[in-house]
Amino acid sequence: MKTLPFVAICVIVALLAFFGLRAVQNGYLFVAGYVVLQFVVLATAWNILGGYCGYVNFGSAAFFALGAYTSVFFYKLNLVPLPVPALILVGGVVCGIVGLGMGYLTLRLRGAFFAIATLAMAVVLQTLVVNWDFVGGSRGAYILHPENLEFGGFSLPYNQYLFLLMLALAVLALSIARAIERSQLGFGFATIRDDELAAEASGVPTLRLKLIATTLSGALMGMAGAPFPYYIGYLQPASAFGLEYGVNSIAMPMIGGTTNWIGPLVGALLLGTVQEYARVTISSSINLLIVGLLLVVFVIIAPKGLVGLVQDHLRARRKP
Repeated sequence: MKTLPFVAICVIVALLAFFGLRAVQNGYLFVAGYVVLQFVVLATAWNILGGYCGYVNFGSAAFFALGAYTSVFFYKLNLVPLPVPALILVGGVVCGIVGLGMGYLTLRLRGAFFAIATLAMAVVLQTLVVNWDFVGGSRGAYILHPENLEFGGFSLPYNQYLFLLMLALAVLALSIARAIERSQLGFGFATIRDDELAAEASGVPTLRLKLIATTLSGALMGMAGAPFPYYIGYLQPASAFGLEYGVNSIAMPMIGGTTNWIGPLVGALLLGTVQEYARVTISSSINLLIVGLLLVVFVIIAPKGLVGLVQDHLRARRKP
């Protein structure tokens, strides 16, 4: 399937989901749906670098938080209030630039050394935000928004508006990931994942490809974080740099599958739904425990993820 028909199908499915939830008339579904879609974008963004290229990135929370604090910065400026879609674009540009810089500084490292470097970047960025009073510092910052948005006489609750924006971001992220997977760029990423030294010896511009991956991955993570202050209403470093964002963005692709675009989607939908159910029925404090247990189980029984497990099963059935 070509890219445009794929995007059209995604848009149709997204619109059906949106109007289906409106028909149910349950506001919580939009709140929970926003969280799940947020993880779809984060997992897909992480997979561009961690799955396609094989570079494990522990700095997902840093890019997510940077996108969120970009929105807080422009909110605090209070010169010309920017709409949330514009903040999403700005957050994507800022985090894309930071991703490019991070990649240039760290991508000469490999394996555990690269992972540690990305984790160190997240710690440094959190320290800077904690000590930056303009965006609230350690106290945090309140973000006020209207209860409803008016569009030519049509009223849309703000939680539905944010859900619709995150739905559009999920479609964008999945479309980019699928387009990369089936392109020359994706084949270049695969050579890096399989054997980077051999790829370099064959003339593949590995550093340039990795910089493209860090830029795209960082931009999408920042775009996912930009609406977060308006969703939560009160942003503080502990919530923006939460461990759940870094852990989930890694666990979801690994559980779903890391070598294709659909794996992070499956993992995010599965884990996100389970965590939201646990949050309502038990407590949000066990979410990371659930992620850890599922990750251990899937690493043992399905190291290639759910999608890889299904693909192996189908191949086995085709054999005579």
